[in-house]
Amino acid sequence: MSTTPPEVMISEDEIRQRVNELAEQISGDYADKGTIVLVGVLKGSFIFLADLSRRLSIPRTIEFIAVSSYGNSSIQSGAVRLVMDVRGNIEGKHVLIVEDIVDTGHTLHYLIGMMASHGPASIKTCALLHKTDSTQIDVPLDYVGFSIRDEWVVGYGLDYAERDRTLPYIGIVHPDDRD
Repeated sequence: MSTTPPEVMISEDEIRQRVNELAEQISGDYADKGTIVLVGVLKGSFIFLADLSRRLSIPRTIEFIAVSSYGNSSIQSGAVRLVMDVRGNIEGKHVLIVEDIVDTGHTLHYLIGMMASHGPASIKTCALLHKTDSTQIDVPLDYVGFSIRDEWVVGYGLDYAERDRTLPYIGIVHPDDRD
């Protein structure tokens, strides 16, 4: 197992600045909508969701959903499995799905369908990271923190085998070197 820290891709300061910008944009877009429901996708979005939520200037509630798309592999299969649905009623409410990363688009496509089945007034999406070169399914990305190249990234909620999730920055790892 490597003990070398991940190479920094996006610094803590860059993340903080971009989260502030996203919160300002979202607050402006939802200013006249009443309370919105932020739906965080576990586990990866929890740090991003917490920081984003604290910076919003609009009324909001928080729900969580958990899905699995990788299983025990580092390669996404395209198959998505619901692990935990939202617990609160989101019918007729404005929903913002908050994701850590969108790569192939399969997971977010699935989540949008799942949320739509609950009858919300609207569904928008917010992703901290988007791997533009990995996209297989076009999904609406209303708010994006950073577009990145196709690298395995960790930190700020993202992990590799449950490691490096709490790093304050986004770093690059090479899974073959970390086993």
